[in-house]
Amino acid sequence: MNGLNKYKKQYFTNRIVLVFMLFASFFLSYAQNGTERKQLFDYDWKFFLGDVSEAKANDFNDDNWQKLDLPHDWSIEGKVNPKNPTKGAGGYFPTGIGWYRKTFYVPKEWAEKKAAIYFEGVYMNSEVFINGKSLGVHPYGYTSFSYDLTSYLNFGKENVIAVKVDNSQQVNSRWYSGSGIYRHVWMMVTNPVHVAQWGTSVTTPAVSSKKATVQVKTMVKNETASSQSIVVKSILWNKNSKNTGKTQMQIEIPANSEKEISQTINVSNPLLWTPETPQLYQVQIQVVKDKKVLDDTKTNFGIRSLKFTAENGFQLNGKTVQLNGGCIHHDNGCLGAAAFDRAEERKVELLKAGGYNAVRSSHNPPSEAFLDACDRLGLLVMDESFDCWKVGKNNNDYSKYFNEWWNRDLDAMLLRDRNHPSIFMWSIGNEIPERADPEAVKTAQMLINALKKIDNTRPVTSAIVDNGKDWSVFDPLMAVHDVAGYNYHLNSAPDDHKRVPSRIIVHTESYPKDAFNNWKLVKENKYVIGDFVWTAIDYLGEAGIGRTYYSGETPGENWDNDMFPIHAAYCGDIDLIGWRKPVSHYRSMLYNNNQKLYMAVREPAPEPLEIKETWWSVYPTWESWTWPGFEGRNIDVEVYSKYPKVRLYLDNKLIGEKATTQDQQFKATFTIPYSSGKLKAVGMENEKEMESTILQTAGDATKIKLSADRREILANGQDLSFITVEITDKDGIIQPNATNRLHFKINGSGVIAGVDNANIKDTDTYVSDTRKAWKGKVLVVIKSTHDAGDIKLTVSSPTLEETAINIKTVK
Repeated sequence: MNGLNKYKKQYFTNRIVLVFMLFASFFLSYAQNGTERKQLFDYDWKFFLGDVSEAKANDFNDDNWQKLDLPHDWSIEGKVNPKNPTKGAGGYFPTGIGWYRKTFYVPKEWAEKKAAIYFEGVYMNSEVFINGKSLGVHPYGYTSFSYDLTSYLNFGKENVIAVKVDNSQQVNSRWYSGSGIYRHVWMMVTNPVHVAQWGTSVTTPAVSSKKATVQVKTMVKNETASSQSIVVKSILWNKNSKNTGKTQMQIEIPANSEKEISQTINVSNPLLWTPETPQLYQVQIQVVKDKKVLDDTKTNFGIRSLKFTAENGFQLNGKTVQLNGGCIHHDNGCLGAAAFDRAEERKVELLKAGGYNAVRSSHNPPSEAFLDACDRLGLLVMDESFDCWKVGKNNNDYSKYFNEWWNRDLDAMLLRDRNHPSIFMWSIGNEIPERADPEAVKTAQMLINALKKIDNTRPVTSAIVDNGKDWSVFDPLMAVHDVAGYNYHLNSAPDDHKRVPSRIIVHTESYPKDAFNNWKLVKENKYVIGDFVWTAIDYLGEAGIGRTYYSGETPGENWDNDMFPIHAAYCGDIDLIGWRKPVSHYRSMLYNNNQKLYMAVREPAPEPLEIKETWWSVYPTWESWTWPGFEGRNIDVEVYSKYPKVRLYLDNKLIGEKATTQDQQFKATFTIPYSSGKLKAVGMENEKEMESTILQTAGDATKIKLSADRREILANGQDLSFITVEITDKDGIIQPNATNRLHFKINGSGVIAGVDNANIKDTDTYVSDTRKAWKGKVLVVIKSTHDAGDIKLTVSSPTLEETAINIKTVK
């Protein structure tokens, strides 16, 4: 946990600075405009699961509907069932059609302003109504969108927003999608002369340690009937709220039109953004007329340079960076798809603590909260748009909408995300079914051309996988990309380099078990800029990926057979409750030097059975020396080490010594008869014992240990505390075989948002007050209410000592 604590400390330091900057910005905006420009619109919604077409009308009676706050995912609240139409791809979760309604008062003063509603993400096929009138439909569940409300509002009166969400057309996803308004919603209120939605673009065309050029482009809209003469001011602030540069420009905007202006500001001795030092700046844009501020916006950005060549690979600020990347899907485990800010931030913390410096948002744009956290904490992002183009992978996937919607959805991703310094590359697709067809080259070029019109500062890739043909058949498709994305094919990189020496390669997906071989290819070949494992974190859906099984059980992974009760993927380096599997430590040790020694034990199989692996699995290995029933049987102990040699002791008796250099792939395996006791691995250097790590046999389960990632959270109805529950023996050693059913009772200003144990075969509901332990652990996620005070979580089980933990909520 030391690595995680390091990034939590960095997170809080950055967060304090940003909160100060945002508070100052909000106060200025509110004081000058009288109305907050961007208002969180998540609270006090009504929800009904089912199709009620009358619900769009203002006079519809929704008194019996469920009251809730957003973000909301109704699928995670349901029971997994093999009869659900999502099948194994969607984790057997329920979907269907749902309606949301919110009644809100519109002040009379808004009649002089422009009002729009902004949805960060709705899955999927949403239709939005205001006061009974349809504003439009939005099929894609992963892109953000907004509607102008101004001409439909009743000023000085109550108004009703209604949203229909249709996720009934299955199967539409190859992984768990969730259902509902699962990201934030905002009310945007501006002067008729204002900065356009996503209208600010910040780039840094020239960067050095002594000086940086910051280019700010601003799209200003004039939604009045007369021409407007205005001044556009751009002010840069650093993390200490110090003004680091400013400029202004006077322009004339004709009636009912928009104009983009470009301004340049030079920054001396800039603080450069890197994963190790994620320094952020903020640009404040003010639209001024006759000394009155009409609009005031703030955009965070980072100063950094990107360069990609076959000769030097990926260079960030002039230094070559090797990417230790992980692919992730968008769910948050027991919270489903609900994109709570804290859950998204924790995900980034887990990735950073796991040694990653990059992440791929497979296979869709992530939430804004996730990207904000990547900016703050320092995690490079490959931002991906689509899983398919014109040819689909499921009957109801995005291919149904691609021809009509690709341009709008691509623009939405680019315009929304382009200012994030963490994003170093765009991806326009993943394993496109038509990839060997010449038409795919035309589609890719179409997408890239549209992309480059908005952002030409980052390279473009897409992930390409073999289809049983000659790999070189994809050369024309790879040629139109800036960087060639290889899925599971990095072994061909040296031969490909001989054929196409100018090609830059990124391994967009890899099998977890190939960590060493892929690291070696990245290390030895500059034109291979990094490896992204599938996956960094376990995820719901795609049931069975990464599973192991006993001989005699149904073989294979998700597409081979019905895997129920398995309803999730187990291919992640990190499991669904945030525990780092041994492969996570191994992968991190390959790329980093912050950990040099780790020990785990390969799970023994009960005779005469054998443990069988699958494509995405690694052999099940655990931080455990508690194997009752296997006394006297040989068990394999694995030691991962960056020391030249390691020793293994059992109860202080030397078992053996082995080399752990690169020639041994930094691993040593000791096969020893199992007996209870204390197992100790020691790293050796120059014949000296440098450090050690211990696994000790646990006694009977007697206690419950609770630990919270945060003991104080905001009383905003959305903040979270992740509480790890461990079952231990009397000495506090975790009992890894404990499967006790635990019961959770909560009192005070919080609710249980979700529970999990990382067992992908456990079909208990994720929103519950009980859960069985698996490997001795459970996760409970507590969500605050809107009241400040104390939360008490009590955990009990019939044969264990009851224990409790207190969480404080503050305004």
